[in-house]
Amino acid sequence: MSANQDESRRRQVSGREARPTRAQSKAQTRAVLIATATRLFLDEGYQATSIDKVADTAGFTKGAVYSNFRTKDALCLAVLDKIHGERAAEVADIIAAPTTAQRLRGLGEWAERVIGDPNWTQLELEFGVQARHDDQLRGELATRLGAIVGMVGTALKTTDDVDTQVPTAEAAVAVLALGVGLGLFRTIDPGIPVTGMISALRAIAGLSPDN
Repeated sequence: MSANQDESRRRQVSGREARPTRAQSKAQTRAVLIATATRLFLDEGYQATSIDKVADTAGFTKGAVYSNFRTKDALCLAVLDKIHGERAAEVADIIAAPTTAQRLRGLGEWAERVIGDPNWTQLELEFGVQARHDDQLRGELATRLGAIVGMVGTALKTTDDVDTQVPTAEAAVAVLALGVGLGLFRTIDPGIPVTGMISALRAIAGLSPDN
């Protein structure tokens, strides 16, 4: 075999190795669709965004969307899972700070930036209304809400200087309710401060004003 033939064969083998598998291609397509739908759902709303528009914007056929997501609701669940995962990671980093003062300062900065993001809040509300008459979809959302409550409860339990005066699960629900309510208010009036939420968190966590 000549040197040129050997080099040509190596390139062919290399090309075959570099070609993604079917599973990898499907995962890549799914990731692009979720990223595209996230942008469209947040910018234009859930109802206003069709599967056709997601497919066109992402550069795929409508069939490619349905091969990854059975319905538009399933696609939106994947979008919300992605958003919730990102937010959970941000909060986990904040809670990992070594002192209470640093954690509270981090939470305040995070709340100022995230809570009341009108696009995210409106998507959550719009999709919640969408699930009102769909028991299966409402169950899917309830399962995810339970997981978030559990995550917040775990964070409260593992924070050494936190001593909630109510059961941890109840404290976790109260914390989430504060965030959701404040988020709704801030979509109406972005000038509403987040300081009241931080003060309430101190009280729920059993922290003194000096912490």
